[in-house]
Amino acid sequence: MTKNNLLFSYVIAVVILITTIVACDTTPQRATDVEPPIAEKRPVELTTHGHTRIDNYYWLNERDNPEVIEYIEAENEYLITMMAHTERLQDRLYNEMRGRIREDDKSVPYKENGYYYYTRYEEGTEYPLYCRRKGSMDAPEEIIIDANKKADGHSFFILTGVTMNPEHNTVAFAVDTIGRRMYTIYFKDLTTGEILASEITDVTQNIEWANDNKTVFYSRQDPQTLRSYQVYRYEVGQPIDTARLVYEERDETFRSLVSKTKSKEYLIITSRSTVSTEQRVIPADNPGDSFRVVQPRERNLEYWINHAGDVFYIRTNLNAPNYRLMTTPVNSTRKENWEELIPHREDVLLNVSNCSATLSSWVSEKKG
Repeated sequence: MTKNNLLFSYVIAVVILITTIVACDTTPQRATDVEPPIAEKRPVELTTHGHTRIDNYYWLNERDNPEVIEYIEAENEYLITMMAHTERLQDRLYNEMRGRIREDDKSVPYKENGYYYYTRYEEGTEYPLYCRRKGSMDAPEEIIIDANKKADGHSFFILTGVTMNPEHNTVAFAVDTIGRRMYTIYFKDLTTGEILASEITDVTQNIEWANDNKTVFYSRQDPQTLRSYQVYRYEVGQPIDTARLVYEERDETFRSLVSKTKSKEYLIITSRSTVSTEQRVIPADNPGDSFRVVQPRERNLEYWINHAGDVFYIRTNLNAPNYRLMTTPVNSTRKENWEELIPHREDVLLNVSNCSATLSSWVSEKKG
């Protein structure tokens, strides 16, 4: 057989093989005769800072508009149709990725107030169980919250913001069943196992307890922009309309949240923008006090405080692009009173600081 005849026979064999494979392939083919939904253009003039632009699709902002919902559903149907030929591949990828996840995973326990707290999953479930054991990890397990039971009946579910009161007999947590990041805060009595009647709706997941075991602070967001801008004080068990606004952030470039120092002795309201921060504090033992400003906000000045003993530890970029650690007396907190503890270094970023009455620690990143 000549080389040409051999080449011709090889080509014929390849063509027959490819034809056979194509004929036997039962993989669904991509749909080609489906038209995508086209959103209607409805021009709207938007003027900001003296500049006017036209947004043809501004009407799609109306999330509760039946026409918007109908259009989104049409988009979803189009996606399902166009991707139908990949369903088996999707299933294979999903099962492969899920197979790499330990379904009965458990977090590392941490000790607080005599209890070991941790979360764990059970095989075949989607959400964690929040648990604790008293005294040691050999003690009987107490399930604080079973998120799977809470999620039952909801197509969307997030449970977060799990926070214990100082006596560790009441837990607060936040739930979103819509996907809008508008949470409802619930309280559970761990002595009786009952969910209390106190429910705080349409807020963030940001919750912090005062040291009296009954007062909580929480933040509320703007219903349109979702910017967290208000902090409220509420005594658990009282009517919800007794909650009091204690701070409102009027600058739309800032958002505000409430937290607590590691020492548990101070509550903090932090207002933060892209380039600036401002913090306010009160003693956690006195939730009715008025918050006082640590250092008034300045553009390009960022700082975060922690507490130990009779000083605040301050991580700041004051004349320090990579940050430095400073201290100040708890009653003299303006920046002229700050004293340097860890200096700025040009090749090292001071990232996190932690402190106690006898020890300060920090994490740095070099050339990272």
